[in-house]
Amino acid sequence: MNNHLLIYNTLTRTKERFEPINIGIVGLYVCGPTVYNDVHLGNCRTFISFDLIYRYLMHLGFKVRYVRNITDAGHLEGDRDEGDDKFEKKAKLEQLEPMEIVQKYTLGFHDVMREFNTLPPSIEPTATGHICEQIEMVKQIIANGYAYEVNGTVYFDVEKYNLEFPYGQLTNRQLEDLIENTRELSGQDEKRGRLDFALWIKVKPEQIMRWPSPWGWGFPGWHIECSAMSSKYLGNTFDIHGGGMDLQATHHTNEIAQSQACNHKAPVKYWMHTNMLTVNGVRMSKTAGNGFLPGELFTGNHPLLEKGYSPMVVRFFMMQTHYRSTLDFSNDALQASEKGYARLMAAIKTLDKIKPSSTSGIQLSGHEKACHDAMNDDFNTPVLIAELFEAASIINSANDGKTLLTADDIIGLKKLMHDFVFDVLGLKPQTSNTLNDKALQGVMEIILEIRKEIKAKKDFAASDKLRDDLGKNNISIKDTKDGAIWTVQE
Repeated sequence: MNNHLLIYNTLTRTKERFEPINIGIVGLYVCGPTVYNDVHLGNCRTFISFDLIYRYLMHLGFKVRYVRNITDAGHLEGDRDEGDDKFEKKAKLEQLEPMEIVQKYTLGFHDVMREFNTLPPSIEPTATGHICEQIEMVKQIIANGYAYEVNGTVYFDVEKYNLEFPYGQLTNRQLEDLIENTRELSGQDEKRGRLDFALWIKVKPEQIMRWPSPWGWGFPGWHIECSAMSSKYLGNTFDIHGGGMDLQATHHTNEIAQSQACNHKAPVKYWMHTNMLTVNGVRMSKTAGNGFLPGELFTGNHPLLEKGYSPMVVRFFMMQTHYRSTLDFSNDALQASEKGYARLMAAIKTLDKIKPSSTSGIQLSGHEKACHDAMNDDFNTPVLIAELFEAASIINSANDGKTLLTADDIIGLKKLMHDFVFDVLGLKPQTSNTLNDKALQGVMEIILEIRKEIKAKKDFAASDKLRDDLGKNNISIKDTKDGAIWTVQE
């Protein structure tokens, strides 16, 4: 087993050598989706990044218990558990039971994760399935003196906790600064301190999702679910806790506080966070109008996209940026990744065509070490991919007769590519279309010309119908200023 893995720990702000707490199982917990809406690309980047981490830990020989939760008990409007229940809103709007909303978006989330070829977690617990554990944790925090109940709602006492433990340690901020920058919220008159957050929330009369508790009918706060479920399945202290950097300041900060107040020990050894997404240099968000869903990225059905991109191209694109760096989406970058992905897959196929030589012109062990060194340096996928392209260049050179490879070299290159391209990066070959590529290209040129003539006659209804009919058969048409572009959706 390789034991030189370095991980950047958000808590200490340094790269630390990875040393599991237990010899038997590495505990990995990642904050999963809140299933009241479609999963967005920021979520996808986080889950793809931790899928890579999960894969590499197993590649090194570790046994990993990977836990990724589903938030289905109501994710509230505010960061500090204030406001209306979003499940309730969605359910009323669509005239559905809240758990119908949960089921719909949970299945959608799983479908997207399969498209991106992510491995399923070892355990995928739900908040609604662990209400008892959350209530017991809240009771223990109260018994330990770090929480108080007001009118059926239980609040965590941040200022009292901070007398013994540094509340802002994850973001390296002092309590006074946090208090000064906290906005006024509803329910503030019930709290002892402005930073206090809800562990258990009293229900309003009209709310559907509710559970009995020692403090009356209510539902758990957002933060308590992860503390309860992670400790249940990974223990009171475990190895790695991950999520997007947007969870750092509030959700993960409160997780640390809850767990420490309950169990009298730090819950996590290594905290890891993925960075944000931008589009053409502007942060991706609904308000900016530059956010798109995975399905829109696959089909190209978005004003900012010139065409659709396959899930494997998108995964490869994400891997070309380190998980802690900002990932910028642009058509140029995606199209460059599409070409790079195709070049890498073509090189792997080419290995089967090369005839072995009796002498070798390469030093394969150096490439293997370089690949491991890249991943051991805090999962540095951009450097790993550069090394894989070096290997692809060797393969192409051998195919051109410029480099000699022995039978052992070919076997070694096949193993290198399989281990790092397929097993670690989680890529897979693009499935070929059942039609001959050249024939399909010719047919589509004819169809697009016919559609162009239809549009010239201003029969836009017929033009749209032709586009929609092709879409039903997994062929996406996107109109651009330079003409129509078509892609096959896998």
